[in-house]
Amino acid sequence: MRQLLALAAGLVVLASSACSAPAPPRSGAPSTTPTGPATLPAPTGDRPVATTALYLTDTSRPDPWDLDADTRQLKVTLWYPTEQRDGQRAPYMTPKESELLLKGSGIANTPYDTLSTTRTNAVKDAEPAGRRLALVVLSAGFTKPVSTLTSLAEDLAGRGYLVAGIDHTHESHATTLSDGRIAECLACDSDTDPGFGPRVVQGRAADVSFVLDRLTSTWKHSGLIDRSKIAMAGQSIGGAATLAAMVKDPRIRAGIDMDGTTYARIPKNGLSRPFMFIGSPQHIPGGRDTSWERDWKLLTGWKRWLVVTNTEHQSFTDLPLLANALGIGPAPGILPAARSAELTRTYVAAFLDRHLGSQRQPLLDRPSPRYPEVTFCPTTCGIP
Repeated sequence: MRQLLALAAGLVVLASSACSAPAPPRSGAPSTTPTGPATLPAPTGDRPVATTALYLTDTSRPDPWDLDADTRQLKVTLWYPTEQRDGQRAPYMTPKESELLLKGSGIANTPYDTLSTTRTNAVKDAEPAGRRLALVVLSAGFTKPVSTLTSLAEDLAGRGYLVAGIDHTHESHATTLSDGRIAECLACDSDTDPGFGPRVVQGRAADVSFVLDRLTSTWKHSGLIDRSKIAMAGQSIGGAATLAAMVKDPRIRAGIDMDGTTYARIPKNGLSRPFMFIGSPQHIPGGRDTSWERDWKLLTGWKRWLVVTNTEHQSFTDLPLLANALGIGPAPGILPAARSAELTRTYVAAFLDRHLGSQRQPLLDRPSPRYPEVTFCPTTCGIP
């Protein structure tokens, strides 16, 4: 079905069965007066953060959505630690990208360039600092640019990670290519086709492997990457793509699915690398989305299944942080945007620190009184 957008915390909730378990209709949050530009929360790490964009072309395969393109063009946004504290902050997105995203999302009560004014924390094009950085790949939800995961990406970079966010061309409302052209959402015309979800995640897995090839070989700073420490995380269909990419590419040592219905077939002998599900109550055992329960049995390594109460599908993205700027009030009973961002950052970082940094993380061993919203489903939801 066509994407219905309502930001979590009352802003946009994806309702496509191809991207996550179907969300029930919401009554909608009240419109309010826009408060001016949104400001993303500062990274919690001790490193200054920078960002830059790479434009890559895979000549080995055609674009899966544009039948006239015999190569696959991708935009990759990198976030990383730097020594440079001063300088121009990177734009959240361009005015045209903001316009196409808001139009595609059906949000019309605010100027279409609003999201281009969002204030980020990363210095544009500063030189990276550090050596032997662990690499984390990010993949966003269907119709969304990877910029909607900027708060998480900046936080990880401030903690010392190199983050590579992939814009999967023609799967979001707007991706700006190297020559300035805007690639729009051609895949949106196919989202009711049989097998759409598996098709998307397999294509994204191919995108990820290609990006890893290029980052670890021809990128000018490839020597910074610790190739033994690569992980991936994604939201919605990006979370599903994380599992698909891990099945396909053994270089990905650990993975996180943030509220995404899964589609990849896990081999019968299981997937033994660390994996974490973290999502909204739709993923409780016996809930509307049963894919996690199905795949849990085939995850044979370290694993966690976390459900966060009072969250929606987009609670694990920047979108709740942008609600006030778009003049949309909070949805009743949903966690405040700052709290959902804190929970997402905290648990994702703990997982990566444990599995890429070999650091003990008691937070992942049992429920925490500091984060009572987080339920450990393997121990409290009756799953063996």
